[in-house]
Amino acid sequence: MPRYVYDFHEGNRDQKELLGGKGANLAEMTNLGLPVPPGFTITTEACRAYLAHGAEPAGLRAEVDAHLAALERRMGRTLGQSDDPLLVSVRSGAKHSMPGMMETVLNVGLNDVSVAGLAAQAGDARFAWDSYRRLLQMFGRTVLGVDAEHFEHALDELIRSRGVGGDTELSAADLQELVATFQAIVREHTGRDFPQDPREQLDLAVRAVFTSWTADRAVRYRRQERIPDDLGTAVNVVAMVFGNLGPDSGTGVAFTRDPASGQSGIYGDYLPNAQGEDVVAGIRNTLSLTELERLDKACYDELLTVMNRLETHYRDLCDIEFTIERGRLWILQTRVGKRTAGAAFRIACQLVDEGLIDLPEALRRVTGHQLAQLMFPKFDERAARAAAAAPADAATQLLSRGVGASPGAAVGVAVFDSAAAVARAAAGQDVILVRRETSPDDLDGMIAARGVLTSRGGKTSHAAVVARGMGTTCVCGAESLEVDAVARTLRTSDGIVVGEGDVLSIDGTTGEVFTGAIPVAASPVVQYFEGTLDADAPQADDLVRAVHRLITFADAVSALHVRANADTAEDAVRARRFGARGIGLCRTEHMFLGERRRHIERLVIAEDEAAQQESLAALLPLQRADFEQILAAMDGLPVTVRLLDPPLHEFLPDLTELSVRVAVAEITGEVDEPDRRMLEAVRRLHERNPMLGLRGVRLGLVVPGLFVMQIRAIAEAAAARILAGGDPHVEIMIPLVGSVQELELVRADGERAIAEVAGRYGMAIDHLIGTMVELPRAALVAGELAASAEFFSFGTNDLTQMTWGFSRDDAEAAFFSLYLEKGIFGVSPFESLDVAGVGRLVRLAAAEGRQARPGLKLGVCGEHAADPDSVHFFHAAGLDYVSCSPFRVPVARLEAGRAALLAPQIEESVDAGLTRADVEAVV
Repeated sequence: MPRYVYDFHEGNRDQKELLGGKGANLAEMTNLGLPVPPGFTITTEACRAYLAHGAEPAGLRAEVDAHLAALERRMGRTLGQSDDPLLVSVRSGAKHSMPGMMETVLNVGLNDVSVAGLAAQAGDARFAWDSYRRLLQMFGRTVLGVDAEHFEHALDELIRSRGVGGDTELSAADLQELVATFQAIVREHTGRDFPQDPREQLDLAVRAVFTSWTADRAVRYRRQERIPDDLGTAVNVVAMVFGNLGPDSGTGVAFTRDPASGQSGIYGDYLPNAQGEDVVAGIRNTLSLTELERLDKACYDELLTVMNRLETHYRDLCDIEFTIERGRLWILQTRVGKRTAGAAFRIACQLVDEGLIDLPEALRRVTGHQLAQLMFPKFDERAARAAAAAPADAATQLLSRGVGASPGAAVGVAVFDSAAAVARAAAGQDVILVRRETSPDDLDGMIAARGVLTSRGGKTSHAAVVARGMGTTCVCGAESLEVDAVARTLRTSDGIVVGEGDVLSIDGTTGEVFTGAIPVAASPVVQYFEGTLDADAPQADDLVRAVHRLITFADAVSALHVRANADTAEDAVRARRFGARGIGLCRTEHMFLGERRRHIERLVIAEDEAAQQESLAALLPLQRADFEQILAAMDGLPVTVRLLDPPLHEFLPDLTELSVRVAVAEITGEVDEPDRRMLEAVRRLHERNPMLGLRGVRLGLVVPGLFVMQIRAIAEAAAARILAGGDPHVEIMIPLVGSVQELELVRADGERAIAEVAGRYGMAIDHLIGTMVELPRAALVAGELAASAEFFSFGTNDLTQMTWGFSRDDAEAAFFSLYLEKGIFGVSPFESLDVAGVGRLVRLAAAEGRQARPGLKLGVCGEHAADPDSVHFFHAAGLDYVSCSPFRVPVARLEAGRAALLAPQIEESVDAGLTRADVEAVV
C-alpha cells in the first residue's frame, strides 16, 4: 500500500510534488534545526485518492492514528485533552503556492470541556475563549459551509454593543458569549451541533482541505496561473503555538528582502496578541516588522538570524511566517516568496553580486511575463506631484496614502464588489476594486480589475500577495479611507466621498490614491529598449541596469533568434531598437488598403490581360517603395515578405451594399457602368466561407501576374538598396501552400522575375524562397515541400484554426469562456500553443523538412511567438527563430535565453505539454 503520512523530520524541500510546498519546507526547516512546531503531513496522493473516490483511501486513518499518537507523546498531552489539551492547526499546502485559495483551520481539539483546561494551563480565560471562537468561525465556514458573513456580523454586533474598538478589547465573558452565539449559528445553518469529539474535528478538517482543492476560487486561480488541476494538495497537521496569549505574544510575516521593490532590508508585518490568520486576512492594520525590535529584542534578533540562514540556504527571497508565544519564537512556514516583476529582476542580480547564484541561475529566475509587466506605463511624476498639492475641489487630488503593495499605475472607475468588477470589465471599462480587505472570494474581481485598493492590511495581506502574484497594481492599508461596501462609497476623514463609477488612480509603488485620472508616462524599461535611456547613464536606476544585464546575457546564450512582425518602415525601425534580428513576417495585404485598394479592384474586374497589366504596373512602384524602406530599416538583417494572403473579399466592395447601389441606379436610370461590372465580379467571386476560399497561393495562381509583380518589386527594392551601399537579405514567403505543385509553380515564376531583375542590374540578389506552413496538410507533406522550399515559417494562428476546426474570432465570442470554465482548455490555444496537437504538427514538419533539406531554415510568425511557454517549445523543436510584434520582442528575447538554459531539464516534459508552472517548478 502507498504511504500517505510523513513526519516533518522524514521529508525535505525536494518533495513538493508529494508533500506540497508547505510540507516540504516545514520538513526542510525541521532538519535545519530551526524552531518549528512538530507535526506531520498527509500527502497529495491521499488528496488525489480522496477526490477520485469520494472517501479516504484505505490505510490513511491508521497512518494518521500512528503519527498523531507520536505527536501526542512528544508534546506530553493528547488531542483535546480536557485538563491540558493538545491543539493542532490543519493547513493546505500544494506543490505551487496558492495564497488564500485553500483552507486553514486553527485550534482543532477545543470543545466545551477542553476550553476550560486551556484557560487553566494558560492562566488566561480570555485567551482560551478567543481561541475557541476562532475555531468555531474557521470550522463553521471551511468545514461546515456556513457563510462567513454570519460570524462576521455577530462579531461586529458584539463589538458595537460593547462600545470597543475591536475584537482585542473584548473581555473573556464577551468572548464566551460570542462562542455561544457562534454555536447557535452553526446549529441554525447546518442542522447539527458543532462536533465536540476532537478526532472528528480533525478528520472533518482534513477532508475539507482535500475538498478545497476543487473550490471554484482555487480552480480559477490555477487557471489564471496555469497550474495543473491534477496535482492535489497536501495537508499539514501542526501542533498549535499561540500568538494571542498577551502582549508578549504575537504573529507576523517576514521577508528577507522587500517583495515589492527587491531592496535589501527588514520587511514584514507584525501583530501583537494575534494569531496568524489575522495578519493574512488584513482585518487589523499591522505594525512594521522593525517595531518588533522595540517590543521583544531577543525574538527580533533570533528572527533575523533565522531569516539570514533561510535566505542563504534557499539562495532566494524567503517569505517566513512566525509566531511568538510568551517570548519564544516559532517558525511556522517558509517559501520562496512571491515578488513583483521589478523585484524579481533586482533580486536576481543582487544574488549574483552576493555570490549566492550565478548569472545563468539569475536568468532562470526571471520570466518574460515579468518583463512584460515592467514595460507597462507608470504615472507621470509631475502630474502626480501637482495632484498631491491640488486643492480639495480639484479634478485630480491626493485622496490617501497607503502601502504600495504591488507596483504599477492603475486608473479606473471605483467598484466595491467582485461581481461589479467583472461586469464592468466585461463591458470594456477599466476598474479599481475597492474593499476593506479582500478574501479568496474576491479572486474574480481581482483578475478583472486594473488595480486593487484596500483600507486594511499590509504587504502580506491577501490582497497584496495575490495581486503581486498576478502582476496587478495594489495599494493596501489606506487607513484614512472608510469603505462602505453596502453604500458603495469611499469616504475620507475630510468628508470627500467617492461613489461607484467615480474615477480613481492608484500608485502601487508609492501607495498614493488619487481622485480622477492621472496621466501615465512611459516605463523606463521601455525607454531603455527604445534607446532613449542608456543603462549606464546616471539617470538609469537599478531596475533598468538589471534588465539590461539579464537580457544581454539571454541574447548571448540563446539559440533561438527573435525577429519581428513589421509591415512599415516605422515598425521595422522600432523592432530593430527593441533587439529584433530581422523581420520574420512582413504582411503585404496591409499595403493594398486605402487609395491602393482601387488598383486591386481594377485588377479583379479586368476583362483582358492588358487591363490586368495596367493595374499591376500601377502597383509595382508602390510596392517597390514599401520594400525599399523596410529593407533600409533592416539593413544587413533578413526580411521575410509574405505574398498577398487575405481573403479576396477584403479588397472588394460589400456585396449587399453594391447590389443596393446598382439596383437603385437602375431604377433611376443612372446606371454606373464600373459599378455594374464590379457587381458582376463580386458576385462571381463571392464565397460562403472566404477564409477557406480564394486566398494565399490560390489567389496568386488565379490572378495571373499578381505574385510576380510583388516578387519583382522585392527584387528591384533589393537592387536599389545594393546600389545605395546597403546589404539586403530578402526571404519570399508563399502563403497557404498545401501542395508542392502550388509551390513549384509560384517559385518558378518568382525565380525568373528575380533573375530578370538581377540581370538588368548586373548583380546577384541574395534571396530565399520558402513557404508558410499554416495548413495541417502542409505539415504532413513537409518532406515534399522542402524539396522546393528553402525555409518554413509556421503560421501558428491559422494552423491552430485549421487543426481545431474553428474560427478564432467566432469561437472566442461564442464558447471559449465556457471551454475555459469547464476545463476543456487550461488556456486558449491561441494564447499558448497547443503542444499536444498543433505542436505535434510543428515537430513533424520540422523533422521531415530537415530530413529532406538539412539546411532548411525554420521559424514561426504566429501570435505564439512571444508567449513564454510557446517559445520554450519552439526552442525544443529545433526552430531557428520566432517572430512577434515589435513591442513583444524583448519578452521573446528573454525567454529564448531562458529556453536555452532550461531545455536540458525540461526536454522530456515538452512532448507531454509545457506550461508556465512546469518551467517554474524546474527553476
